[in-house]
Amino acid sequence: MSLLAPHHDGSERYVSDGAPEVASSVSVFLRVPHASRAERVFVRSAPDGEPRYVAAAIDRTDQRETWWRADVHMTNPIMRYRFLLEDGTAPYRWVNAAGVFARDVTDGADFWLTSFAAPPSWLADAVVYQVFTDRFASSDLQRDWPSWAAVSGWDDPVRRDWRVSTRQMFGGDLVGLQQRLDHIVSLGANTLYLTPFFPAESAHRYDASSFDHVDPLLGGDQAMIELARAARRAGVRIIGDLTTNHTGDTHEWFRAARDDRASAEAKFYFFESDERDDYVGWFGVKTLPKLDHRASELTERMLAGPDSVTGKWLRAPFHLDGWRVDVANMTGRLNDIDTNHEVARAMRATIADVRPDAWLVAEHCYDASSDLRGDGWHGTMNYSGFTRPVWCWLRDARSEIGQLGYPSPPPLIDGGSMSSTMNDFVAAMPWRSTAASMTLLGSHDTARWRSVAGDAAHQLAGVGLLMTYPGVPTVYYGDEVGLTGENSDVGRTPMPWDAARWDQQVLDGHRSLIAARHASPALRRGGMRWVLTADDVVVFLRECLDETVLVQVSRAAHAPVTLDTTALGLRADAVALYGDQDLVAKDGKVTLPVDGPATHIWRFEP
Repeated sequence: MSLLAPHHDGSERYVSDGAPEVASSVSVFLRVPHASRAERVFVRSAPDGEPRYVAAAIDRTDQRETWWRADVHMTNPIMRYRFLLEDGTAPYRWVNAAGVFARDVTDGADFWLTSFAAPPSWLADAVVYQVFTDRFASSDLQRDWPSWAAVSGWDDPVRRDWRVSTRQMFGGDLVGLQQRLDHIVSLGANTLYLTPFFPAESAHRYDASSFDHVDPLLGGDQAMIELARAARRAGVRIIGDLTTNHTGDTHEWFRAARDDRASAEAKFYFFESDERDDYVGWFGVKTLPKLDHRASELTERMLAGPDSVTGKWLRAPFHLDGWRVDVANMTGRLNDIDTNHEVARAMRATIADVRPDAWLVAEHCYDASSDLRGDGWHGTMNYSGFTRPVWCWLRDARSEIGQLGYPSPPPLIDGGSMSSTMNDFVAAMPWRSTAASMTLLGSHDTARWRSVAGDAAHQLAGVGLLMTYPGVPTVYYGDEVGLTGENSDVGRTPMPWDAARWDQQVLDGHRSLIAARHASPALRRGGMRWVLTADDVVVFLRECLDETVLVQVSRAAHAPVTLDTTALGLRADAVALYGDQDLVAKDGKVTLPVDGPATHIWRFEP
């Protein structure tokens, strides 16, 4: 990873059409710095499984680099490709999404072109704000609390025993959320991700008892309709949260299945004998019976068509803008059964029919690349390719906080290891899947990012990466005011609405960094080139057709970083987009700030 190495990615500078049709041709461009010498360049694809080489032509050249152009013909719905370089003296080199190699490589990190419908265009401009519905805001709605609920006051602590905290109800509701939309808008977020709003018997509501209506404890269907109207007036989209992997054991489908083993619903679940309680629960949890997606009627009710659960909530009067799918990585998978791709494709087909611009994003905590061909999930929650490497680089070295089921705390790594991890995950999937994935520093399933980072400065350095990295940045409610919590249960604390309790430095930092993202086309939709990665500082470029932005994020004060302005393409000084120091070139060099933890963002003058 170097400015002197050849570069290609799936962004608009390098690919003429990010959503080609079968039988069309796509021009792909390879950027080759003169220091990297190339006398001939070929693009290798594999139509119908047989490798084919097409000679590239020089598209343009300047004092720094040569751009080569070749066409990839979309023989198949998915075309993988990489570049072969010859310089007349050294052995040939391959360029794929993982880097440059003077040896033969497998097809696993080849670039992708897919002919399936592209993710929604609005994702490039989205900043997501995640709300845990019971814990964000209360309108003091009058309720008849069910017997299972452990009702708590808004300022009461979250109990540390998960068996209690999952039943602990603080009274957040959709009316209260509507009343606090101004906070979300003032932050700069323009998309709401709501954890489940269906009736259930827990605070998290991932054990739904029905998918047909909104929990009355949250205000019912009318509250959702009015929230959707208010959000749209405010320019805010809403995505819901759907459990395709399981229901609750109080769900109407499951009750019908357990009561009548000859019913259609009995095929929706994995019963292992005629005994009522002999069924498969997700991870053995009997309150979460696992769904069997081999049942065609389950597909019709849950996934396929405008009247399915998937379709209903995307239509009037609710108008959801998409779904986050809970436990998407395990949906449809059990032992030798795997219908996961069928589920994803069925949901995409419904979206295409009902709401073509809806977003379908999958929960996936590990390597999601095998599930991201382009015809199912648009993207994932990018825990492995973003959250975990950022935690490993920026976390408080004294912290013992674990993450997402790992048996030990994250290791403390340097900037080079962080960038290499990120690059590995980018290389494993289509670029547009990376761009359509949530990037996040934490969620309702993790410890709070502030507790991991240890202090405000390191927390904001993480937010600097969040708002400048490819993908859809997602902020967990309360992170912007400095909420803490060493695990996911304690982290689900109610939002404090007394501003005197807020960390104003962190709030101001969030607002400014989100504003910088909104102000920059390159940060929202550009490609990415790493410039420098060291122990305590990383530097990278984000580039689109109309703009180039340089980003520096540091976890500590560090030795000066001096860059060659010619290699950067810096023809004039660079203006600070975030931070208070412009870049001033001198004698063909520019020296970056040495402070840290810190984020600096500069826009290159044309």
